[in-house]
Amino acid sequence: MNLTTKLQPVFIIASALVGLLLGYLTRFGSFSVHLIEPFLMVLLFFVFLSVDGRKLRQAFHNRRFTFAALAVNFIWTPVFAYLLGRVFFRDVIDMQMGLMMLMVTPCTDWYLVFTALAKGNVALGASILPLNLLLQILLLPVYLMLFYGGSVSIASGSVVLGIVIVLIVPFALAFACKQLERRGALTKAVGWLRDKGDDAQLMFLCLAVVSMFASESRSLFENPAMLAKMLVPLILFFTVNFVLVRFIGGRLDFSKEDIVPLNFTTLARNSPLSLAIAVAAFPDRPLISLALVIGPLIELPALAVIAGIINRLREKD
Repeated sequence: MNLTTKLQPVFIIASALVGLLLGYLTRFGSFSVHLIEPFLMVLLFFVFLSVDGRKLRQAFHNRRFTFAALAVNFIWTPVFAYLLGRVFFRDVIDMQMGLMMLMVTPCTDWYLVFTALAKGNVALGASILPLNLLLQILLLPVYLMLFYGGSVSIASGSVVLGIVIVLIVPFALAFACKQLERRGALTKAVGWLRDKGDDAQLMFLCLAVVSMFASESRSLFENPAMLAKMLVPLILFFTVNFVLVRFIGGRLDFSKEDIVPLNFTTLARNSPLSLAIAVAAFPDRPLISLALVIGPLIELPALAVIAGIINRLREKD
């Protein structure tokens, strides 16, 4: 690993701190929310540019990976989230529901970035994305009704459309670049972009992190105790699922590169989608939304640290 790769968790955590300060001390936080998706789309362009399309097609046939990911995300994780909520927020039902909504919505973008940063099989990770997106939308109200006795009306078509656009645009641009390269056009330019891909991914990830944390900084500074209350259950979630997935991957004879996307698709959460649903479904219960705002403040540094751990483990092997 080069020095930049080794220090990537430091860069990402530093970006989070810079974002918090900019959002609190300046007006950057009032418009930084509009910068998150563009930075993320550029970042994903470089991720998709580095993916071998033939491997992506092969990845759809990896049924063991699909079943393992779905079992952890949609069978184990809801039960685990409910138990964590009961233990740490026994008397605060809104925090329990916020924790549940955060944990049962697998990420549809960040996890590919961290998979790439940890040198994992991005194509295999991308193969689970459509099912993750569909099932979390269908199952979220089921989990809330099952565990908390209520029902949620999801009016999130525009949110889902936004997420799809964030993925389709960079994928289409990367695909077009590869087609031009294959036909002998822009070969040097595409090759240069691919060579700069690792550094560009980290740079745009850091810019997206700065923007996200700046947009949520005032909510955090106004409710500092909530961060401490969310810290322990989320650390337990990341630790238990990280160890569990590596055990499952080993038992299923997955390669080291294939265990990485299984780790991140079961750790990274889709907080923007769950937050949008919470705002629409529970406008008079702000604690639910606050829990979903705080989630990424802990999640992103944790994912950065996990990517660093995976790289160091690989280096020692």
